[in-house]
Amino acid sequence: MKVLLDAVQSALDAARAVSSAPEAAGMPPAELVGLAEALGLLRRAVDAAMLPVAAEIARQSRPELGRESLAKKRGFRTSGVMISTTTGTSTGEAVRMVMVGEATAPRVEANGEVSPPKHPHVAQALNAGTIGTLAAAAIVGMLDKVKDRTDPVSLDEMESRLVEAAPGLSIDQLHTIIARAEAALDPDGIEPKEKELRADRGLTVHQERSGMVALSGRFDPETAAPILAAVEGIVSGMLRRREDGTSVLDSDERTIRQMRADALSELCRHTLGCDGIPTAASTTVVVRMSLNDLQSGTGVGSIDGIGQPVSASTIRRMAADAQLIPCVLGGDSEILDWGRRKREFTRAQKLALSERDGGCAFCGLPPSMTAAHHIRWWARDAGPTDLDNGVLLCTSCHHRIHDDGWEIRIDSGGSVPRAQASARPSVTPSRTAGFRTQAKVWFIPPAWLDAERTPRLGGRARYDLTA
Repeated sequence: MKVLLDAVQSALDAARAVSSAPEAAGMPPAELVGLAEALGLLRRAVDAAMLPVAAEIARQSRPELGRESLAKKRGFRTSGVMISTTTGTSTGEAVRMVMVGEATAPRVEANGEVSPPKHPHVAQALNAGTIGTLAAAAIVGMLDKVKDRTDPVSLDEMESRLVEAAPGLSIDQLHTIIARAEAALDPDGIEPKEKELRADRGLTVHQERSGMVALSGRFDPETAAPILAAVEGIVSGMLRRREDGTSVLDSDERTIRQMRADALSELCRHTLGCDGIPTAASTTVVVRMSLNDLQSGTGVGSIDGIGQPVSASTIRRMAADAQLIPCVLGGDSEILDWGRRKREFTRAQKLALSERDGGCAFCGLPPSMTAAHHIRWWARDAGPTDLDNGVLLCTSCHHRIHDDGWEIRIDSGGSVPRAQASARPSVTPSRTAGFRTQAKVWFIPPAWLDAERTPRLGGRARYDLTA
């Protein structure tokens, strides 16, 4: 025991020396990284050393011991409380220590013989310092959950593979791999779990006194897939434009959380003008599964961006949801022009505007990140919801045009329109008989920005080389 205590004291002295060293603040990057790695190894080693101690404390504090329980003798209600108080961790972390300690410590049989640990690969990795307690607990927890439905050989092989894959992964990345390992070990358990997750889905909306609206949601993988694909796709585009300097905002300092909030708002705003829900094809959601499994209805698959594996029935249901929209506009069964009878542009109208504008006519963003807006405002100018009075704009450009006083002109003949003294017409122009996808969109700057108010070309004619 004295040897162990001396070793712990030496490690503690070394850690204290590092934390109090005055040169640590200005340490060169290479040395700083090396020191962080060394301290990480030391921390994992200390955690590994604590695990069998926690397991033994729990063993000597078993409920059946009553007053003879070690924890009760020390004035604690349970072993978890005793360990958390002694180590300065939470009760949950203490319980995790006990669980991993019991799973990785040598087992003493009833006859007094010592058997190998229940999870030898995890125990070996802990002792080597290649994984920590969190990773070990995640691996052990999954293996114990499926052990009654999987043969021992497969369990041992999967434990070895997970221990080999764990070093260098974040705990979230490891949880994704573990979820897929569970699906491989127990494919029949995926569909019942999906039903539980789907029953637990929900979205709560609460308006706070400050005026903020709080949304809190929990979604099963199938419900979450299109939400993540749409929101994260928009955010990725925002980040790319920020990095390459093409952002339409002069200074985009939004956090990721703010970008996600803006992306969700844009998506919901776009649905207001759609005739039904769902409003678009779900082909941007990528589902992966072998052809044989898809045809037979057995096995499991995955969804890009979702860590939780899904059953064959879910994959087949999602695959059937994909839609293809042909570029056929103005047919006998398609109404492209609603005039003043409908404020929001229809989906067919938006497709037609996409052919002309190619996306945001002002900055060139793709159509999926734009909305159709009235050139002559619906309320102020009594502008009709017609194609020749529509233009595709992203949210940022829409605000910029309105706030700064830009004008928009659509020219079907190819000539550059002249700026007018006022952007507000005295009468509503009559509806045109046709719509040309070759028409050009011109933006006329306000006088304070350009005294000559020289029109600037936008739309597909500017951003698409094939136009």
